[in-house]
Order: sequence, then structure tokens, then C-alpha cells
Amino acid sequence: MGGRVFLVFLAFCVWLTLPGAETQDSRGCARWCPQDSSCVNATACRCNPGFSSFSEIITTPMETCDDINECATLSKVSCGKFSDCWNTEGSYDCVCSPGYEPVSGAKTFKNESENTCQDVDECQQNPRLCKSYGTCVNTLGSYTCQCLPGFKFIPEDPKVCTDVNECTSGQNPCHSSTHCLNNVGSYQCRCRPGWQPIPGSPNGPNNTVCEDVDECSSGQHQCDSSTVCFNTVGSYSCRCRPGWKPRHGIPNNQKDTVCEDMTFSTWTPPPGVHSQTLSRFFDKVQDLGRDYKPGLANNTIQSILQALDELLEVPGDLETLPRLQQHCVASHLLDGLEDVLRGLSKNLSNGLLNFSYPAGTELSLEVQKQVDRSVTLRQNQAVMQLDWNQAQKSGDPGPSVVGLVSIPGMGKLLAEAPLVLEPEKQMLLHETHQGLLQDGSPILLSDVISAFLSNNDTQNLSSPVTFTFSHRSVIPRQKVLCVFWEHGQNGCGHWATTGCSTIGTRDTSTICRCTHLSSFAVLMAHYDVQEEDPVLTVITYMGLSVSLLCLLLAALTFLLCKAIQNTSTSLHLQLSLCLFLAHLLFLVAIDQTGHKVLCTIIAGTLHYLYLATLTWMLLEALYLFLTARNLTVVNYSSINRFMKKLMFPVGYGVPAVTVAISAASRPHLYGTPSRCWLQPEKGFIWGFLGPVCAIFSVNLVLFLVTLWILKNRLSSLNSEVSTLRNTRMLAFKATAQLFILGCTWCLGILQVGPAARVMAYLFTIINSLQGVFIFLVYCLLSQQVREQYGKWSKGIRKLKTESEMHTLSSSAKADTSKPSTVN
Repeated sequence: MGGRVFLVFLAFCVWLTLPGAETQDSRGCARWCPQDSSCVNATACRCNPGFSSFSEIITTPMETCDDINECATLSKVSCGKFSDCWNTEGSYDCVCSPGYEPVSGAKTFKNESENTCQDVDECQQNPRLCKSYGTCVNTLGSYTCQCLPGFKFIPEDPKVCTDVNECTSGQNPCHSSTHCLNNVGSYQCRCRPGWQPIPGSPNGPNNTVCEDVDECSSGQHQCDSSTVCFNTVGSYSCRCRPGWKPRHGIPNNQKDTVCEDMTFSTWTPPPGVHSQTLSRFFDKVQDLGRDYKPGLANNTIQSILQALDELLEVPGDLETLPRLQQHCVASHLLDGLEDVLRGLSKNLSNGLLNFSYPAGTELSLEVQKQVDRSVTLRQNQAVMQLDWNQAQKSGDPGPSVVGLVSIPGMGKLLAEAPLVLEPEKQMLLHETHQGLLQDGSPILLSDVISAFLSNNDTQNLSSPVTFTFSHRSVIPRQKVLCVFWEHGQNGCGHWATTGCSTIGTRDTSTICRCTHLSSFAVLMAHYDVQEEDPVLTVITYMGLSVSLLCLLLAALTFLLCKAIQNTSTSLHLQLSLCLFLAHLLFLVAIDQTGHKVLCTIIAGTLHYLYLATLTWMLLEALYLFLTARNLTVVNYSSINRFMKKLMFPVGYGVPAVTVAISAASRPHLYGTPSRCWLQPEKGFIWGFLGPVCAIFSVNLVLFLVTLWILKNRLSSLNSEVSTLRNTRMLAFKATAQLFILGCTWCLGILQVGPAARVMAYLFTIINSLQGVFIFLVYCLLSQQVREQYGKWSKGIRKLKTESEMHTLSSSAKADTSKPSTVN
């Protein structure tokens, strides 16, 4: 196998050095005349009638004969009214426009004098064109279907009419007190359940107006004696009397609600824990429960918090318990306190309450009727903000309650409590913070707070709750985490981060946002900082700076050098511009992580620019493949037309669609704590790596296929100089496409395992010098470009010489004009 490859390579090298030969027939007529042309003599060809070339006489096989579009020149072709011009190969035809037909019966004609087109009456030809509930109306060149009143066309077939549902389409004038009933071609307005027509108003016609039936005052309700009837619009509800609560399993605010006298919530010591201090606390709680009355809710709340404050100020024998039991006691206290305060607060009057105690325990509580606004509870060390609509349980007519308890003494029982991170966050943190949580347990940085609502279903809030913690200063090499206490099935628990995120942190304050309620705190975890490799940083900035200069020179060359402008240089220009903008934005803005929105925009823009760069690389490879495939048929014009239609929609459209999908699905994953780039969380980075792998794979396949085509070309080698030169250039560009514009990106994906550092250096060096490679391959190694550079250089030297001569001449004239003086 190796011998065959070597022989092919040797033959390829020999073929590249063969001289060209004459490409003309010994009989005196050129054999290389392009398609749609005729031979003039041994050295010239002329395009057939209906075709044109760049010059009237063709003297080189590189020129082609293109069809003349006679229809594009209206001054030369006039088909007349109601007709269209159709271009054909070498000629044209006039045909009647759709909806018209020729009286003469001829399908085509050549000019306006032969035009006999007239309108076709489709409705007369086929009376059943418009189906049920529709009528046909003839128009010039076509027809339309019109639906009867109360009907409309179906989207699938504009000829079929269907009934308009005035009730759901918003076209009915029914009064808001009525219910709309749709009929075929019409509708009715009827009173809703719990409503009746106002005196003198009929029930059913379009002008019906209804009024609410007051079931409570009229005695039409069926409320239990333990409830109070409340009339609602169109219905009524039965609510528990003050100091009462719904029986277990029966919802409140329903027509069948049954209530019972409200008692104090059961709160007993945790099983298996032996502590005299804790037992005395629960004895006080039980005494308060036995003497509880709904009117004493305010005093009962203060007494419970006073007892809890004293317990945590002097824990006594609780501090001698094992750490695990201390965590279990804290979990039991937090869970029970939340239930007791939620139940007691429902008997409070509307308003804002604030209680504070010597050991630092604080309670902020607000009771209101259902309102549509946000609420903010402030304490010395914590602030909570949420929407009122989160506080009220659906269907509960009682007051809305929002409470916040700050318990600094709970930190004694929660010392060294474990932290359990969700797998994705654990992976993300270890990518940016080496050694996180490896050396000991996290430290409790803030007070422990507990938040509760009258709605006890707070595991998945429709809008997040924001907490602002004040805490002691964060020392260096510490990671601040927003956490909540997750109760375990064994009665204990642990700190967790699911559903909570750190919005921002300063030296002595942290903002957290959570989608559920529980007990919260701010933890501080030690980590080792990942330091950047300074050598890679220097290589990156130096390489990108040089590449930017080369890309700018390459882009100016492709724009200004008229001799090389074609489809290929258009591809080179777009690739250079995209890569220039991407590298420039990378240099100046990749580290702008201070502003979240700005960093997100930068990350999204970099994502788009680098995807656009990769897409233009793919188009480069595709163009080389198509050009190599068409070497044997000399059909360059078809390739150029195909690429001109394809390259801009694909080159800029495909990256835009990819970035739009990524931004719409997970916009918050644009921007990392250290870089304005895509986050690896939830596989989001594959929005970039996926296209990289796909494009590199396609480029590799196109490269191999191109080499195979060139191998077959070698087998039919002749002495055509121009074809030889094209094939040699294609082979060189195909190799450059793979090793310069493709393989550099796969090195970035291979930065794993023991070879990661080596791959990182290779990726940084080669990729940062992409602009240099592009300028070298497509400009400096191009003979046409070098000749143009020479012309520009001579022009500049000539202008410089003329400028110097003009300056010397002006100086001489000035000297001769000065008067001489005699001493």
C-alpha cells in the first residue's frame, strides 16, 4: 500500500513539472472551443447566436459562452399585455400569463403583434370551484371565492368555507355578563350560570344583558353552619369563620367546605434526642398550646420566639451532643417553627409586625388581603423581596401572610453541617475552582433565616424570591455560595444549592435568588485558584495582534486587486473579515465580565463570528471540491453561479440560526465568571463544539475526495498547461484548507488527558496565527498578487520621486526670485 502511494506521489510531482503544449488541431480549427460556440480558425472561436462571451472573438479556453437573457432587455422584446417572456437556451418565447389563454390556440409567440391572450372565466368553466358556503367571482387572470356571512376560509384550502366561531374569534358583541353560544353561521348570547337576565331583557338574542344572582342574600346557597357565605360574581363560596379551619382533606372557600375550631399546631421534641435544655423549651411550647386562643395569636408568637431566642443564646447540653444530632435538632426546630408561625399568623390583623430579641432573633411579618404588588421585609442582617401573588394559595380567601425570621443563634447547631451540590454545579465549580470543599466543611458566613408564606406550597414558585444578606468580610480564596437547608427523611438534613443562585457578592453582602422557600444562609467555601499560564497568554495576544495586521492586509488585497477578483477571492474576503472581527473582539472584550448583560452580548457575538468563520471555511472547501470535480469538463461558470447563490445565505445565515436557537433556549449560559464565552453547563458549549466537529469532518471528507479526483486526473495527464496549473493550485489549496483552516480547531477539542498542555500550546500557537497563514497562502504565494504588489510599489516610488522633484523645483524658483545684495 505504501509503495502505491509513493508511486502516485512521484507521478504527481513529475506531472507538475511537465511543460504545456499547443491545444489546437493540426487541421486548422481549435479543438478547445467552449460549449455553445463555433470555430473561427486554429486560434479563435465565436459564440453561437443567442450566446455571448467577454470578448467577441474567443482566443483562450478559459472563456465561456453564456446564454443571453433576451427577456431581461424589455426594449428588445415586447410580448404585449397579459403575457410573459420566457428565456430559453439561445432564444426566447412569449406565453400567456396564468389565467389567460390565446384565442389563436398557439401556445407560444414571438412578439406583441402575435399576442391574442384574453382572460379565462374560471367560474363559468367550473361552477363548483368554490365549495360549500362559498361563491365564485371571476377576476382578470384569476378568480376569487367569497364566503357567505358567518363563514370564513379554512387555512388549508382557500376554496372551502367553514363556520366562523364568533364566540372564540372575538367578533361577537355579547355583553360581558353573558355567555356566547356558537351556531352555524350565527351565535347567541345567554346568561352564565349564577346570572339572570335583567328585567325586560330576553335570554338568547345578541342584545341580552344579565345580572349576578346573590345566592347568599336570597338563601339559595348550601353553606355549612361552620362557614360564612360570600357572594361572588356568578357564584358564591363558603369560608371558615374566624378562629376556625377546614377539616382535614376538605379545601376552604368551596361550596361544600366544612370547618372546625382551630387549635395550636403540634410541635414535639425530635425522637432519639436527650437534652434537658431542649425538653424545657418544648414544655413552654406545650403550655402555650394549651392556653391558646385565636385572639392571642400575637402574644403567642412573641412568647415562642422569646423561648427560642433564650434556647439558642444558652444551648446548654445541646452543645455536648454529637454534630449529627445537633444538625437534626436544628432541622426539627426550623421545620416546626415555620409551621407554627404560618398557622398563628393567619389569625393576625392586617398590617406589618416586627419583633426583635436580645440574642439577635428577629421576626418581620406582613398580613394583607390579596393585592397585586411586591413586598419587601427588612431586618438588620437580611432583606427579602417577592411578589404578593406567591403568598396566597389558589382558592384560599383568607389573608396573605409573608414572614421572615432571622435566627443567628442557629449557626451554633449547624456548625460543620454538610453541603451537597447538584452534579452539574459541582462540575462547573470544579472547572473554575480547583480543590473546592476539599479541605474541611464550608463556613456559615451569615445569619440563618427562615421564610414562610400563608401558602405552604412553595417548592416551585412562579417568580423567584430575592434575598440580600449582610455578613462578615470574605477572606481571599473563598467561594461564596447561596444555600438553603434541605430536610432529610431521617429527620436531619444538609445544605444544598438546587434552585438558588448567587446574583452578586461584595465584601460584606451577597444577593441570592431562589425559586422556592425554606431556611437560607450564605456559606463560604475554600478553594484553590486556577492560575492562567502566562506563556499561553503572551502567545495568544502576540499571535492575534500579528494575525489582525495580516488579515487587514489580506482583506485590502482582495478588495483592491482587480486582477484576482473572482468567486474564490470573495470567499477569502468574507473569511478574512469574519476572522478579523472575531479576533479583534476577543482581544479587547473577552475579559469584560464586570457587567453581566454586556458580557452576555460579547459572548453571543463571539459565538456568531467564530461560527461564521468556520462556515466560510466549509464553503472554501466545498468550492475547491466543485472546482476539482469540474476540471475534466471545463465548466467554471456553473460553479461560480452556484457559489454566488449559496455562499452568503449559508455563510451568514446558518451561524445566525445556530446562535438564535442557543440564545433563545438558554440565554443565561452566555458568559462565565472569568470569560465572556459559552458556559459548559448542561452541554451548552456544544452549541459551538458541535459545528466545529461537523465542519472539520466535512472538510476532511472533501479533502480526501479532492485528492481522489486529482489522482484520477493524473491518470489522464496531458500537456495542457493551463489545466496543469489549475490542478496543481487546487492540490495546494486543498492541503492548506485542511491543515491551515481546519485542523487547528480540532486541537482545541483534544485538550484532555495527559496531552492537554501540549494540545493547548499547539492550538494557541497555530490558531492565533491563522491570519498569517491566510495572508501567506492567498497573497504572498500568489504570483498575480505579487505582480500587483510590484505595480503598487512602483507607483508609490514614482509618486514619491515626482513629489521630490516638484519640491526641488519650487525651491529653485524661490531662490532665483530673491534680489541680490552688494556689501
